[in-house]
Amino acid sequence: MRLLGPLTRLLFRPVARGWERLPRDRPCLVVANHSGGGVVDVLCLAHLALEHDPDPRLTGMAHPVAFHVPAVAWLLRGLGAVPSSYEHARKALDEGLPVLVFPGGDHEAFRPLWHARRVDFAGRRGFLRLARAAGVPIVPVGIWGTHLTQPILWRSGLLPWLSLLPRGLGIKRLPVTVPWLAGLVAIAALLGPHASPWATAGAALLWSNFLPVFFLPLVPWPVRVCVGPPLAPEDLFEGDDDRLDEPYARVVAAVQAAVDEAREGSGRPS
Repeated sequence: MRLLGPLTRLLFRPVARGWERLPRDRPCLVVANHSGGGVVDVLCLAHLALEHDPDPRLTGMAHPVAFHVPAVAWLLRGLGAVPSSYEHARKALDEGLPVLVFPGGDHEAFRPLWHARRVDFAGRRGFLRLARAAGVPIVPVGIWGTHLTQPILWRSGLLPWLSLLPRGLGIKRLPVTVPWLAGLVAIAALLGPHASPWATAGAALLWSNFLPVFFLPLVPWPVRVCVGPPLAPEDLFEGDDDRLDEPYARVVAAVQAAVDEAREGSGRPS
């Protein structure tokens, strides 16, 4: 963050409401929404954590695939992130660390720009099982503005299957972004109107292997974060009831409320 902190502050000017609600005397599960590819979400939360505490005790879950890309793995480890797995999360919670999770993962991070206002965890409930087993509170966090830093037009499940590198890394979804489309237009212009469809398709698939185009932020935009009131495990989970529909709905609603509050405080149009 010595390297990226000033840049993050200059480009995205992150501010937070309710940061004092994060428990400091016990571990917790920090549950947040994800947008714009997810890069700026992580940078802004790391910046805010350092801004509020010179020595923050916080770790975050990142897609295991990212740790196979040397530069990205270096960045994530520098930010204190660990691969997203029950084993890593349980170990961090056992050591008393708050753990940041994005339950929506790539499904939510790669959603279209016009869906950014709605929290979408795709029905994933693993974080609830983790919180219940560890007996820790869930702290809802809403992030607003990161969807505009890398405008995503569509979420594609087909693109990774047509591209060798993403498929080899186990990536199941890729976003259709403005830079990706601009690259396709440039490829078509370079090949010319008389190029065969096979040559054009091959060049387009080759272009799809350049992963940084999909994830790097493109537009400087203010980012607002809202931390909601913690949800105590004894209030969220009822005894030995394994059904998680009600806790899931409550957490999604709490994160949605935090997103709405962050959006209202941004002073920006949706």
